[in-house]
Amino acid sequence: MTGLAPVDRVLTRHALTGEWLTLALPVQDLTYGPELNGPGSLTGRLSPRLISQHPSFLDPGTTFIYVEAAGQLRWGGLIWHAEPQGDTFSFEAASWSSYLEHRYDLDGQFGGRGPYTNEDPTVVIRDIWEYAQGVADGSIGVTVDATRSTAKVGTTQESYKSNWWDSKTLGSHLDDLVSGEATPDYTCDVAWNGDKTAPVHRLRLGWPRLGARRTDISFSSGVNIIDEPTVPLAGDDYAQVVIGMGEGEGSAKRRAVSAVRNGRLRLEHVADYPGIKAEDVLASQAGADRKRREVLGSVDQITVRDTAAARFGSWQVGDDVYVRVHNHWVSYVGWRRITGWTIQTAAKGGPQAVIDLKPADAYTYAGV
Repeated sequence: MTGLAPVDRVLTRHALTGEWLTLALPVQDLTYGPELNGPGSLTGRLSPRLISQHPSFLDPGTTFIYVEAAGQLRWGGLIWHAEPQGDTFSFEAASWSSYLEHRYDLDGQFGGRGPYTNEDPTVVIRDIWEYAQGVADGSIGVTVDATRSTAKVGTTQESYKSNWWDSKTLGSHLDDLVSGEATPDYTCDVAWNGDKTAPVHRLRLGWPRLGARRTDISFSSGVNIIDEPTVPLAGDDYAQVVIGMGEGEGSAKRRAVSAVRNGRLRLEHVADYPGIKAEDVLASQAGADRKRREVLGSVDQITVRDTAAARFGSWQVGDDVYVRVHNHWVSYVGWRRITGWTIQTAAKGGPQAVIDLKPADAYTYAGV
């Protein structure tokens, strides 16, 4: 896709029956977008009169919502929250992985599929979704990519387990498997089927990563960046020593320390991961957190317009893009990784994208 096609329509569909509830929901102030290793989001407003007359159009917790532009589905997810605000009716949605935050392992080991020793985390991810969608009224039609990785989860000393008594959401398990160093990436996706009669829900996996380093596009002040990003220098958030605290009590509590010496005064941070018991997962999470905290001063969000420097639709989740920010307070150049964005269709002056960024060198990719 080159440039931003105007939104043709917003559609809603019953999550269980598949019945189309509306093929053209008149949404105002629509914003939507994907996320790296997360569900992304959608927000909008409706007329309260419309909802009072047709409450089934927007039933939180059991309604799919889709955005179509140029004949293609650009976003899909589940409506989770709706409420009247003055003379409008606002609502929020999140994509497919948000559903796992409302599901638990009631049987243990994902219905007997685990525990896991030196297993590819993409296998565990597929097992989680198979378990979640294999019970009555539990399928949202998500297909997980067949992508494999060389990463490993679980050790011979301590396998990766899911115990029913831990009361841990399936979404938390998914987060464990993608949040460490050199772990697979995922994002949520949607598209029409071949004859455009039904949406295809997809969890797209990436190994060794999603996205790529892009030399053909860039974000620059005075070109396509239209705001003036600030770069706070927060010593309170900085640390080159991260102590990851996992499951357990007292001296039995799991702990992993990730530390480097870098010529700066030693600063430590304790990161709580109460649901993690596997030491390899805990160490990976602590290492990833340390790399993020070692960056003092960071351009984490920019707002851009659609220009030839980086057409809307030319980038994807996970891409590294060269960013140049120059204003009264900030002079920054460097590679940033796109971790998500939202398209604001009704922004003043025309559509714009709010892009979330992280330092590209804060990520570790196996084999890269």
